[in-house]
Amino acid sequence: MNCNHIWFSGHAVKRMFDRGIRHDEVTEVIRLGEVIADYPDDEPFPSCLMLGFVHGRPLHVVVAVETKSSSCYIITAYDPDPNLWEEDFRARRTS
Repeated sequence: MNCNHIWFSGHAVKRMFDRGIRHDEVTEVIRLGEVIADYPDDEPFPSCLMLGFVHGRPLHVVVAVETKSSSCYIITAYDPDPNLWEEDFRARRTS
């Protein structure tokens, strides 16, 4: 994803701290990860769920994008629970 600026919400910073996720890990997911879900109706900006692997660790990052300025707003970041996500962490388990 191409972001001219990356901003971290207060919620994201708190959750990252609680979960032991570093700033550089989130920026690596933004830079090299893949979008696995789009949320075009989110307000105030459309958002998406990204998946990236940092040193073999899967991370999910929710990012909202203000397209005019290419500013990215990190909403939250977390380690996907293998009990809730398929083996590749790209889709939620159905059962």
